[in-house]
Amino acid sequence: MGLELPRRYWLTGVGNGIGASLAEAILKTGAHLAVSTRSIQACEALSARYPGQVLAVPGDLTDSQTVREIGEQIARLWGSLDEVILNAGTTEYTDENHAGHTMIEHIVRSNLLAASFCIEVAKPLLRAGSKPHLVGIASPATYLPPSRAEATGGGMHHLFASTRLELAAEGIDVTLVHPGFDSPPSGADDCLSAPVHWSAAEAAQHVLGRLAERPPEMALPIASVAVLWPLPSSAETPSTYVDSCQANKGYSIKGQP
Repeated sequence: MGLELPRRYWLTGVGNGIGASLAEAILKTGAHLAVSTRSIQACEALSARYPGQVLAVPGDLTDSQTVREIGEQIARLWGSLDEVILNAGTTEYTDENHAGHTMIEHIVRSNLLAASFCIEVAKPLLRAGSKPHLVGIASPATYLPPSRAEATGGGMHHLFASTRLELAAEGIDVTLVHPGFDSPPSGADDCLSAPVHWSAAEAAQHVLGRLAERPPEMALPIASVAVLWPLPSSAETPSTYVDSCQANKGYSIKGQP
């Protein structure tokens, strides 16, 4: 009987926060991990710490040609993927009076388009994999009232729901992880209660544990989005605590794709 090959993952947005913690947790299981971020240094650091386990495929995931080239590189070297976790993206909290066209375009490209490019590239690799699983990590705004929602909150939910229906017959499970709660608040002024004060490492362990069950959706009721998706180092924020009733415009909470 042949030896079982290590499980092969592709994880995006590994530069910091929950993405970096997910990378560490996955690699500690002995799995092989393809990592994507704009930071070549972050990819090289993981490669140095886990020799033989990391495939560095950095690049701008908002560029469709770059994503195709990343897929081609993974296909050439591995031939398949067993699990894809799309974490890269960005979020801005706005209301209807502050959603400028430039900002909306940035959000749509960084979240919805980047995710769709990665999904298209991942499909044939997952079809060739073992017990394949596609995972997306969405913005908290997906489950906030519309006046506080990002431009692509509903779009991400629809993208993964439609992909789930498409791939179900092929035995590919699809999970959307949404920071927030299992159901939205009943009114625009309602607060979501009892958020959890997890570190990025604790949240990553929770996510990986639940992903083993392959739920269609997974709520991640975090108290601080800035811990899991730190702001760029150049940004100044008054506090790292941003709860579900304090989300204001201008908080970019996910690493650049």
